[in-house]
Amino acid sequence: MTTLKQLWSPWRMAYIANHRKVEGCVFCNEAALPDGPENLIVYRGRRAFVILNRYPYTSGHLMVVPFAHQPSLDLLDAETRAEMMELVTQSMRVLQAVYCPHGFNLGANIGEAAGAGIADHVHLHVVPRWSSDTNFMSSLGQTRVLPEELEQTWQRMTQAWDAPPPATPDECDEAIGM
Repeated sequence: MTTLKQLWSPWRMAYIANHRKVEGCVFCNEAALPDGPENLIVYRGRRAFVILNRYPYTSGHLMVVPFAHQPSLDLLDAETRAEMMELVTQSMRVLQAVYCPHGFNLGANIGEAAGAGIADHVHLHVVPRWSSDTNFMSSLGQTRVLPEELEQTWQRMTQAWDAPPPATPDECDEAIGM
């Protein structure tokens, strides 16, 4: 006989209870707030910022967002696009230091037809990936299990923003508590 297992995610109740349509642009709204676990901004540059995805695919799912409210990369100036790519690179370094992923997905969905959830404000995704991160939950249940709360992820990312990545596999194992 198979025993039903419980999957607890109490943080989801706050989302369910408080989910409502946000007025204005979610990225512009978050950028107007002071940085902290409430808005999940990890770093601010001159022309762009790095923010945790509030509905991540995996722990550490970051987005690089220009301050300029534009729907496409081609509408941004060259300096903004260059800073965004540097922030993508730094995001990968920090994620490597904090989570030791085996790889990354980088991407942008430009336009609603391309799957952009926020089509009016272009942004780039930086998603850490692990060889074992696809399992029965994501394959059969179409559900992701995230091992830590967003506030904890934000704390870890902001603390490590200027830290160099681990240099050896042993240091990487130590960084993730193995």
